[in-house]
Order: sequence, then structure tokens, then C-alpha cells
Amino acid sequence: MEKIAILGGGSWATALAKILSENRAHVHWWMRNKQDVQHLIQYRHNPRYLSQVSFDLDYVKPSKDLRAVVAAADWVVLAVPAAFVQHVLADLPAEAFKGKVVVSAVKGMIPQENILITEYMERHYQVPDARQLVIAGPCHAEEVALEKQSYLTIGSHDLPTAERFCQLLRNRYVKANPLDDLDGIEYCAVMKNVIALACGIARGLNYGDNFQAVLVSNAMFEIERFLDAIMPIHRALSGSAYLGDLLVTAYSQFSRNRTFGNMIGRGYTVKSAQIEMNMVAEGYYAVRSIFELNRELQVDMPITNAVYHILYERISPAVEFEILKDKLK
Repeated sequence: MEKIAILGGGSWATALAKILSENRAHVHWWMRNKQDVQHLIQYRHNPRYLSQVSFDLDYVKPSKDLRAVVAAADWVVLAVPAAFVQHVLADLPAEAFKGKVVVSAVKGMIPQENILITEYMERHYQVPDARQLVIAGPCHAEEVALEKQSYLTIGSHDLPTAERFCQLLRNRYVKANPLDDLDGIEYCAVMKNVIALACGIARGLNYGDNFQAVLVSNAMFEIERFLDAIMPIHRALSGSAYLGDLLVTAYSQFSRNRTFGNMIGRGYTVKSAQIEMNMVAEGYYAVRSIFELNRELQVDMPITNAVYHILYERISPAVEFEILKDKLK
């Protein structure tokens, strides 16, 4: 039996716990909130996210003890918001991850350091590239809960290890495939949240479908330029791990980044939107990291710049999009 630790109590952590435990893997599930752990043990569902999903406690072991959860597993899935990764892992020594495969289900970057999760794990916990994986969509947790047909891509520099994890995920409603572009997939997962924010802002400003189609198509060129500048290898960005993940995040009703952007476009402040959503929109933190990285790269990124100006420099969304629309083709 495969032993898997899942760190995080959100919707994506809950969806992954559902998939893995139903495939008879032993899931050791860490949650920060003690009451949530007790509720899951007593009632067999997460009280905060995807509460319609019921868990078999023969295969799912909820716990508040992070060290014990990590120690019990061969695979460690990180499913906490990027802004909290440092805090969550702060008390763990590097030895805690020795011999384990670390799987990032995080769609963001470490703030201030402006590095990917995989870079952070290698730099601070000595987890080599060959023992790290990244989960990419297109896949929303809410549709996993409903058992809608979904597709996952597992990025890795070690395809046999990625294939092993794919086997743990595949079932009648989830297809999973390995891909040897760990960094490209991870950066694209970060960028697509920024673009989803832009799409939400556009919708909040009452721009229509015609504009959004142009926005998304221009975004693919923007992502391509950025990836070519930061790690130039050939990659087919029309694949589901890139374009597919972008599309579902930009258009879906379940996209929290699109929802957050929509609220900003309608006039909410950042703080009021965060309070009302009560969920983390990774793109809010990601756009700052990408913007700061690009100060050195100097890639033409008008959409990213527009979102950054709105969220961090408090430029009016209406004014910023008037400028942006003349830069799109």
C-alpha cells in the first residue's frame, strides 16, 4: 500500500484525498485546524470544503501532528497556499523529507523570495529535482467532487516517478499523464492565475466575451515570452497542462482567481474581496512575484503589468484596462 501525506485542508487537498484514498492508498492528512480534524474523524467529511465528499477512515487518517504525518508517508503532497508554505514547514528539519517524493499541488510562488515551490524545497530542504513532482490541470476540485471527467498532468524530471504517481491518481473519472517539463508546468500554473485575475477584472468592468477571447489569446503569447526568457526549451503550449489549465482557470465558475478579479473590477478593494471570498486567490501573490522577476528579464508583459498596477499600485481598473486594450492584438 502506498503511503501518502497530504498537507492542507482546502478544496484541492480534499479532492486529492478523495482520489487517492478511493484508489486504496493510505492517506495521512494534515490539517492546521484541530476542530476540522475532529470533525473529519467524527463525521467523515471536511466541514469547510467539498463537504459532500465522504471519506473511508480505513484509508484516511486526519491529524494535527505535521511531523507524524510526514514521517508516516513515502509521498508528501503540498496543498497549502504558496504564501503559507514557509510557515507550515518551518518546524520541519530537512531530514524530514529524506527519501521521500515531494509533490507540489501549489499554484503559486514563495513571496519575497520569488521562487517556485520546487526551488524552495530544493534550496531549504535539499529535496533534489528528481524527487519532486508538480500537479497541473486542467482540473477544478469542485468537479472532482462531482466526479466529472478530469485530466491531470504530472510534471517531473524523472518520468518513471511521475508515472508511478499517475497510477495512484487514475480512476474512472480522472486521467493522468506524465510530462518532463517540471519548471515550465509550474511557471505556467502560476501565470494562469494572473491571467484569470485579468479575465475576472474584465468581466467585472463589463467587457464581453469578444474581449476575453482576445485577452486569453494574447496571454498565451505573454506566457510563451516569459517562459522563453526564463527557461528556453521547446514546449507545446497548446497542451492541456498549459493552454487547457489556463482556459479552465480563466473561464470557469469555480475559479477563485477569476472570482477575485471580478470583484476588483466591480469596485471591491483588495481587502474587502479577500474577506468576502474567505479563500486564497493565488494570483494576488503570484502577480507580484512575476512582476518583480520581470524587472530583470524585461519581457513584454502588458497583462501582468496591468494586474499588478491595479492590485498593488491601486490604479483604477477602468483606467488600466483602457490602456491595456490598446496593447492587445
